[in-house]
Amino acid sequence: MNKLTLQDLEVRGKRVLVRVDFNVPVEEHGDHVHITDDTRMRESLPTINFLREHGAKTILLAHFGRPKGQPVSKYSLRPVADHLHTLIDHPVAFSHDTIGIIPEEIIAHMQEGDVTLLENVRFQAGEEANDPSFAEALARLGDLYVNDAFGAAHRAHASTAGITKFVDQSAMGFLMEKELKFLRGELEKPVQPFVVIMGGSKVSDKIGVLKALMEKADTILIGGAMANTFWKAQGISVGASKVEADKLDLARELLAAAKAKGVKFLLPVDALETEECKAGARKRNTGKVSEAHGISAGWQAVDIGHATIALYEDEIAKAKTILWNGPVGVFEIPDFAEGTTAIAEAVAKSSGVTIIGGGDSVTAVNQAGLAEQMTFISTGGGASLELLEGKELPGVAALTEKK
Repeated sequence: MNKLTLQDLEVRGKRVLVRVDFNVPVEEHGDHVHITDDTRMRESLPTINFLREHGAKTILLAHFGRPKGQPVSKYSLRPVADHLHTLIDHPVAFSHDTIGIIPEEIIAHMQEGDVTLLENVRFQAGEEANDPSFAEALARLGDLYVNDAFGAAHRAHASTAGITKFVDQSAMGFLMEKELKFLRGELEKPVQPFVVIMGGSKVSDKIGVLKALMEKADTILIGGAMANTFWKAQGISVGASKVEADKLDLARELLAAAKAKGVKFLLPVDALETEECKAGARKRNTGKVSEAHGISAGWQAVDIGHATIALYEDEIAKAKTILWNGPVGVFEIPDFAEGTTAIAEAVAKSSGVTIIGGGDSVTAVNQAGLAEQMTFISTGGGASLELLEGKELPGVAALTEKK
């Protein structure tokens, strides 16, 4: 990536607009909003702290939720500003408007090392429309622009891409740099054996990624509800399990492509099935699944079974590079979390490079308390998938090229 990085900029005394990803999960308790996972905020701290230490006036831009281009009080970033104050142990000014006179006055009074967070950029219809007039209004608030919001880099919005046309220099922040290093750099020529664990509910979400990774992977392990679609494509009964009935031909095509490329493409050999997808419901291991014996009628697969766990653990143990994207079961319900937890533990034990590719697999790793044992955990769900697929991210493409 031949783009400017934060360290290429002269920031002292400058107003630096920084796009961050503060779209964090929250719980509402009456009037109080509690942030349940501040990982994304913590990941932006190296960039924010660098700017503060180097005398910049740091102006943060972020989105939160889906307010659809108008102010919605529950999507205000005010509680996020309060939480950021505790993380950096420094006051964080908050502007109730994103553009215009209010942020202009706050910024005019900023000293070197100060931090201001602007209100949710998605309160403005111009954000998601990538409206040049809104992008220009944002740009007027600063001198330089830094994009550290990897989780939003696959969106061509005003604050991620459009703004770069109206500032002298645009660079990537430390988090953006790190994400690209692992998801593009490390996986450009992964150390073999390279094992990919692909979970989640839909094959359709992962087609491009699976096709791209087949060019490099030695082994692909499939889990989650997407396994049901592959089973059904092979004539195995899936009972009342979630399945993409219109993607059976695609599943067969992917299986054939893996075979042609000599990639080991493993589906679960057994499953945990339940009468109802809820805590406390009856559950049991299916035993070996085959065309003659699939998921029981009226029951649904909710996790990989014990034989699959053992099979997958064995493959993971041999790997020198591991990429995991998507849980292998309905891990949000503890009764169905055994498979996903076992995968997290197996990946954590690996001595190879271990990359967790964003989304729910990050939550699973955090729940298992194993985050510290992974080489790299991505903050971007959709962005990481698009990058792995080989697509260009608009938020990166828009940055200034190095001379």
